[in-house]
Amino acid sequence: MSGQRGSVLLSYAIFILVGVTGGVSGVLLPAQIADYGVDMATIGVIFFTFSAGYLLAGSGSGAMVRRWGTRSALLAGGGAYVLSALIMGLRPSFAGFVAVQVLAGYGMGLLEAVLNTYLAGLPSATALLNRLHAYFGVGALLGPLLATWMLTFAPWNEVWLVLAAAFVPLAAGTRFAYPREVRAAADGPARGGLLGTALRSLSVVLACLFLVVYVGLETAVGNWGFTFLVDEHAQAATAAGAMMSGYWLGLTAGRFLISPVAARLGWSTTAMAYACLAGVVASVALIWAAPGGAVAGAGLALLGFFLGPVFPTAMAVVPRLTEARLVPTAIGVMNGMSVFGGGLLPWLAGAVAGSAGVWTLIPFSMALALLQLAIWRLLAVRMR
Repeated sequence: MSGQRGSVLLSYAIFILVGVTGGVSGVLLPAQIADYGVDMATIGVIFFTFSAGYLLAGSGSGAMVRRWGTRSALLAGGGAYVLSALIMGLRPSFAGFVAVQVLAGYGMGLLEAVLNTYLAGLPSATALLNRLHAYFGVGALLGPLLATWMLTFAPWNEVWLVLAAAFVPLAAGTRFAYPREVRAAADGPARGGLLGTALRSLSVVLACLFLVVYVGLETAVGNWGFTFLVDEHAQAATAAGAMMSGYWLGLTAGRFLISPVAARLGWSTTAMAYACLAGVVASVALIWAAPGGAVAGAGLALLGFFLGPVFPTAMAVVPRLTEARLVPTAIGVMNGMSVFGGGLLPWLAGAVAGSAGVWTLIPFSMALALLQLAIWRLLAVRMR
């Protein structure tokens, strides 16, 4: 039990650093644009190369875990992360900077997919996964503070050197904290291609679509909520920024608080998810009907709070959606596909807002919230 507790705690520490990495990236963009002498559209290429690496990791993580085990897969992900951070820390050429994002996306995608898979196979998986993703939120809140502080006395690339150094002991710890054996070994040898088999499962496809919609909703509000508050509710930049911080704090708090409360109330995982999804719809409706910025800000905090547990809960129910040998692959594919929802749907929200006005963010969000609820209904039926 103590060994398992150590592996869970190390999972949380890794996710904090993964969250820090996500948090520093946006803060470093202006410095990178100025250093390389490129514009915003050009620097945006890194989002696509990072996503390619992330999807590659997600699609192959299941086979890697099955063949080499959790420990080796985490060592591979940690090694890719450290190497990519070191390369960025040495300030490569712009072409090298773009290319290394594939390695960075692969490392982060592999770490996330394998840790989600590992915790999904433990008792109380829903609570463990909610805490795991809550610690990601903690890191995402700390990341901008770290980057902003370091940029006052150091160039942007040195932030990556600090992150590489911070991750080395965590990566080394995976060598001792996690099992070498494959968790699903008792299910017998793999039959056929795991990825192809998983993608032929309607349950897995629905779960992927569910996370595409979820991450698209979370990121669209996160990216455009500030502009909505300023343009539609005439909020000052400082006030709008504080309200968006409330959104992200709500997301983190929801992951820490809702699952334990649901457990005390005797709710099933499915019932808890329905309650959260209903809360998402109600929060978007509150923002839509808000007479002023203060109410809209409160609605954003509630939206983050109810959104928080949705992603980890979707990961937790995968063992109920497919056979055991496919669980690592299914979780990896879901994790990989979600990053495209976080790119495509916020882009679509911005395109609609650019032509019709940023007020469209809220009906756009409502459509995604209702679609999310409908897909969960289909998943819940298949779980029964």
